[in-house]
Amino acid sequence: MRHEQRDRAWAVLNLENLRHNVRELQKLLPAGCSLMPAVKADAYGHGARMIAKTLWETGIRDFCVASVEEAVELREWGISGQILILGYTPPVRFEELVRYELTQTVVDLTYARELQAYGRRFTVHVGIDTGMHRLGERSDNRENIFRFWELDNLHITGVFSHLCASDGMSEEARSYTRKQIEDFDGIVRELYERGIGGFKTHLQGSYGILNYPELSYDYARVGIALYGALSSPHDRPAADISLKPVLSLKTGLVCVKELHAGEPAGYGPAFTAEKEMKIGVLSIGYADGIPRELSNRGHALIRGRRVPVIGRVCMDQLLVDVSEIPEARAGDEAVFIGRSGGEEIRAEELAEEAGTIANEILSRIGRRVIRRAKKLNSY
Repeated sequence: MRHEQRDRAWAVLNLENLRHNVRELQKLLPAGCSLMPAVKADAYGHGARMIAKTLWETGIRDFCVASVEEAVELREWGISGQILILGYTPPVRFEELVRYELTQTVVDLTYARELQAYGRRFTVHVGIDTGMHRLGERSDNRENIFRFWELDNLHITGVFSHLCASDGMSEEARSYTRKQIEDFDGIVRELYERGIGGFKTHLQGSYGILNYPELSYDYARVGIALYGALSSPHDRPAADISLKPVLSLKTGLVCVKELHAGEPAGYGPAFTAEKEMKIGVLSIGYADGIPRELSNRGHALIRGRRVPVIGRVCMDQLLVDVSEIPEARAGDEAVFIGRSGGEEIRAEELAEEAGTIANEILSRIGRRVIRRAKKLNSY
């Protein structure tokens, strides 16, 4: 079986599931609202090139990223739609915004004036801080916000904010979200009252779509839901939607060996055998995206059965207990995210074991993990 393994660690992308998720999310959007997928962080670890090209084929023409580097990569891969940079671009790279026809977020009035002083005309979206308290001019600084339209080098095509508690269903979280929505809508309304228009609006991320589908804006910046996952396995969206995981994360069983009672294994050593056992070495580690927090607590699937991670997760390798799978052999496939036989480990479950969220697990998958599309009718 060993000869069938082509890579030390790999991710399989089910692009039909991606297309399915697009269709499901679009059903929730009001008329006139378009998805603006977040393909930042290498498309949440899935591989931005393959994901963006597939989304383009579905008819999506608007994308958002975190940095100018990510935006330029999309352009160089042939993505010619709107690309919004949600984060900060330093002045030394302003020229790239013009050269690659990118849309830059205006993070505050000081930054707007830096763009103005550069002497070129920029396409921008105005960020409004309605309670996240990251980037964006504070919503209570109304006069500062209105001054953006006095700067003739800024071609303002969008106004947006970000809901920071829309994943929560408690009354406190919902009250805070409603306050953010009211603040944002109030600013948009006042802009129109002042005769300022010609811009698109967007406020919702994944959980804004799933928990507040009644909201009506021009774009919805979908992230984690696009990839068929939620942040936590305990999340229960208000919307009725069927999402399918896009990514499976796999590696190979390099070798199987005996570990005798009383013998340690791995760094530390953090694990000592209490009885005679069989252990397997897997060619994947924390440099590939398997959190070190899964040391002595994570699981993988081999031959359709769960096997526990033992010892510390290393940079490039880790150990699993295969004592309950006597037929385990070098070359067997091991699955950390995805299906094997009748068993499945979802990104949300792996994240919970590691004490984090699925967003982080997926976006941390290393670049040396080979991404490839799933072949039709393959399992």
